[in-house]
Amino acid sequence: MSTDGHDFESFYRARTPALLRTAYLLTGDRHLAEDLVQDALARTHRAWRRLADGGNPEAYARRVMYHLQVSRWRRRRVAESLPGELPERRDGRDPAGEAAERLALRQALLTLPARQRAALVLRYFEDHSEAEAADLLGCRVGTLKSHLARGLAALRRALPDPATEGMPR
Repeated sequence: MSTDGHDFESFYRARTPALLRTAYLLTGDRHLAEDLVQDALARTHRAWRRLADGGNPEAYARRVMYHLQVSRWRRRRVAESLPGELPERRDGRDPAGEAAERLALRQALLTLPARQRAALVLRYFEDHSEAEAADLLGCRVGTLKSHLARGLAALRRALPDPATEGMPR
């Protein structure tokens, strides 16, 4: 095995879980996230020699992921809908607290338009600056700020405030 192949394999093994987490937040679906990461890693592999000579392979892979996702949004597609709610667990356990909050946040995120969700992920989960996030989404900083403001407002409406939950109105 060449050293380039070994280096890419090490990169693949070390960074795929982090890339999958980000892709899941961008797509909202595990299977779409896996496809997105696979496509991004295939393109990263094709550019590996150039990246190995002083580039940043993870930054390249993430940038490819963001660009692929934006391209997918722009394509026309048929909207998918789930036929109903997921069944409740039958083992009698009620994973409360953090699990319920994560599910509520996930549901609220999935109701957001894709561009707002991506803006929130890039800005607050990935901790990119406004300029970097706008560049990755291919829009202006003002447009990014609009997406962020609208996304946060929608999340605030959809999610109860834990500090005031249960208090009389």
